[in-house]
Parts: sequence; structure tokens; C-alpha cells
Amino acid sequence: MFKQPVLIDSHAHIYYRDYADDFDEMLRRAAEAGVGAMLVVGTDIESSRQSVELAEKYPQLYAAVGVHPHDAGRVTEACYDVIRELALASPKVVAIGEIGLDFYRDRSPRDEQEIVFRRFLRMAIELDKPVIIHDRDAHDQVLTCLREEQVHRGVLHCFSGDSAMAKEAVDMGFYISIPGTITYPSNEALRDVVRATSIDRMLMETDCPYLSPVPHRGKRNEPAYVRLAAERVAEVKGLALADVSRITTKNVRDLFGIRLWDQSTKIAYKIRNSLYLNITNRCSNRCSFCAKFDVFTVKGHNLLLDGEPSFAEVMAAVGSPEGIDEVVFCGYGEPLIRLDLVKQVAAELKRCGYRIRINTDGQANRVHGRNILPELVGMVDVVSVSLNAPDAQTYMQICNTPFGESGFTAVCDFIFEAKQHIPVVVASAVTVPGIDIDACQRLAESLGVEFRVREYAEVG
Repeated sequence: MFKQPVLIDSHAHIYYRDYADDFDEMLRRAAEAGVGAMLVVGTDIESSRQSVELAEKYPQLYAAVGVHPHDAGRVTEACYDVIRELALASPKVVAIGEIGLDFYRDRSPRDEQEIVFRRFLRMAIELDKPVIIHDRDAHDQVLTCLREEQVHRGVLHCFSGDSAMAKEAVDMGFYISIPGTITYPSNEALRDVVRATSIDRMLMETDCPYLSPVPHRGKRNEPAYVRLAAERVAEVKGLALADVSRITTKNVRDLFGIRLWDQSTKIAYKIRNSLYLNITNRCSNRCSFCAKFDVFTVKGHNLLLDGEPSFAEVMAAVGSPEGIDEVVFCGYGEPLIRLDLVKQVAAELKRCGYRIRINTDGQANRVHGRNILPELVGMVDVVSVSLNAPDAQTYMQICNTPFGESGFTAVCDFIFEAKQHIPVVVASAVTVPGIDIDACQRLAESLGVEFRVREYAEVG
């Protein structure tokens, strides 16, 4: 059931003569490596034409058209007209790029680079296309241009800034793209950026034929090698390659509209070695930090339910997964609202030998009007309860509980009582700005349970 999603190389220059002798073999190797699509990015008029021609010829190829800052000094009004025509020539042209600023090589005067960059940004807005940005040693000015031109859809390709710049770009609505340089032993700076940035805002790329990853440094790069960069990102982020593939492919879909697989509703979804069950979108609280008020996706999984699944539907979605450490009742909703289903499914999965965890807001006793914890004995190995605040007033402010101040007391009582019935009880708190995490930890410890910190900007 859990077939690994494909990767997308979001930035490739495969029209170069480097590939003339083995083009079809190169595409075959990419497919064998799990690369389902490639975005072929033009850097001038001729390569933009070639990108469109390739995208029209091969179903797995898409195109972007633009002029690289190295050639900004040669751009005429006719060049803008050609790029505009190419952008409208085919539905497979999904972006304006590669455009930007390069203050490292300075092959075109900087003032002319900026004029051309801004013209293409305005064209992208006019044509409703995202942009692919080249930025080398021009970080501040690139962000200034994007901000002043009010462009908010695109990617900073082959990202070379620091974590602060990545955050600023993400806050503006941009993605950052990670190339094979992530594999270089000396490139700890890029790995620090990857650690600090949500993978929900990352793409993967090769920038081939340049920037070959380890162990191919010094040789021609090609789309198949995007898998090596993705494997390194997975290692840095503590995810599986399947997670990185799925998430970054979804990100490409969201940014460029390249759709390769069905993103329909998920009941059972896998992250790392855990299988999660999404059985309701209803919640006891309405937490201010909950991501579902913006999007219904977690690590590339769409969790918006068309209707609440039955026992048969849940078990069919679960199937017989292998390599699973635990099954977790956790989706975009409070699972214990559906207590009877949880008990039925958990009992069946325990008989199959799976370890069971429930992630809950701790309001189940209030919702059901009784102590439900004895009903979970023998079926649940771990319960993780969202504490989220050190006091009732703060809890009410961030969790918007319908139970008033008694809602916080109910959570604390639930945590304390759970120790009598569940082998492992964990209280958690999200690092919402302004929350005293140390005070939350002290409260959890006073209740006699483990404490876990959940990052505010990282869901799943």
C-alpha cells in the first residue's frame, strides 16, 4: 500500500551538449532512481526554447523560461517579448526563470541585472507564474527586489544563504531548493539551513550538469542524482527518504502545478516508521497554532476527510504494513472523540502485534462525561497528551477550549489519571511564541509523567 512517492528534480539544464550522446539513457536512469519528473530551466532565449521543446516531447519534462543574470547586459525589448510568448506557448511552461542577480561573477553590470530581474518579476505577476530565482552573493538585494515588486510565489534555487535568510524568504512565501552540495563534507552551513527550515518549504534539485553530489563530484551531474541529495536531507531532518520524496514532490505540485500522484484523502499515512490513523477532523478545542486552519496536509499527506471512516474503512486503509514500529491515532482531529472506533481498531491491531499510541488533547473525559481511561487498558501502550500551557489562563488563550478554565484542570487530571491505566504517559507542549516551556515541563514532572517539546513550525 505504501508505495514510495517519486522525486522531482526541480531544476535541470539537460538541453546542454553534455547529454547529447546518452539523453535517453539519462532519462531511463532517472526513472530507475525514482525521479518521476524534471523541470528543465532555460537561462537565455535559445535554452528557453529548447526547454519548451523538450517539455512538449517528453511527458515527464516541464519547462521554465527566462534569462540568467549573466546575460542581462544583452537583453532587449524583443527578448522580453520572446520569453512572454514562450511562457504562453504551452501548458507545460510552469515558471519564469532562471532569473535573478549574480554579484559573484558580475558578467553583467549590476544595475542592468536588477533592471532585467525586476522586468521579469513583473512579467511573472502579469502571467500568474511562479519564479525561479538565481541568487549568488546578492542576498539582500534579491529579497529587496522581491519585496518591492510584491512577488510571493517562487523558489530560491540552489539556496546559498543562511538560516536567517531562509526564514525571511519562507515568511515571504518562497520555497528554497536544495542541490547536491548538501552532500559535500565541508558544507555544514547548508545542512544547518536544512535543519532550521521546515521541509514543507523545500524542493530538491540537481542544477545539472553542475554541482554533482558525492560520490560523483568532478563528473557530469544528472537528474538521477537528485536522490542522493534527498537521502542526505532525510538524514539531516531525521526522516525517511520516502518522507522527503513525498513532501518535496507535493511542494513542487503546490508551487508549479506538476501533479504526479493522487493527493486524495488519507486515513492511514506513514511518517518515518510510524503509521498514523486520521479518523476524524473534529476537535474538542480550537488551538490557535493548529496548522489545519491554513492547510490540511502533514508531511505531504492530505488529511481532509470527506466523511468519518468506518471500522472497515480504517482496517482496509491500514492493510498489512511492514517495517512499522507503532500505530498512532493522530490526524487533523481529536481521535478520542470517536472513542468506540478507537477501541475497536486498537483491539484488532493489538491482536496483530502492533504497538499502539494515542495523541490526544486530554479532554476525552469531559467530552464523554466519564473516565474513559480504564476502557483503554490492554489496548494502548502510550498516550501523548497536549498540555501546551502551564496555567489555565494561558491554556484558554491558545487552545480556545469550550470548557473554560475547567478545561485546563481536565487535561491535568487526565494526565495524572492516565498513569494508572496506560504504561507510558507523555505530556507535550508546542513552542508557541510566548509560552513558558520550562514551566510546562515542571508541571508535567509534578504530574509524574514524561515531557516532550514539539516545534511550533514543524508539523509531523
